[in-house]
Amino acid sequence: MELLWQRPRRKTLVDWPEDVDKRLEVLVRAAAAAGEQTSRSQILAALVTAAEVRPTFMAELLHTYRQMPADALEEDNRREDLPPVRSPGRTRNRK
Repeated sequence: MELLWQRPRRKTLVDWPEDVDKRLEVLVRAAAAAGEQTSRSQILAALVTAAEVRPTFMAELLHTYRQMPADALEEDNRREDLPPVRSPGRTRNRK
């Protein structure tokens, strides 16, 4: 049986706030804490496939995101109770 996560891949450029990018790293670390070996791309793919395909759901999701204060992710982005993970490949430059 062919699995979705093993299908042909497509690169996607994502441009988003740095705090959101840090949050993605926290999600990878949370998966590692649960014993999962994963990547940023697998986390994003899992989140996209889990989203409901309903216009009202998407509108609510976007509205919630667009109303978040600038420091909304600050606490989670500083989680020290999660294991550090090293991403394979090139290291991204951080400002």
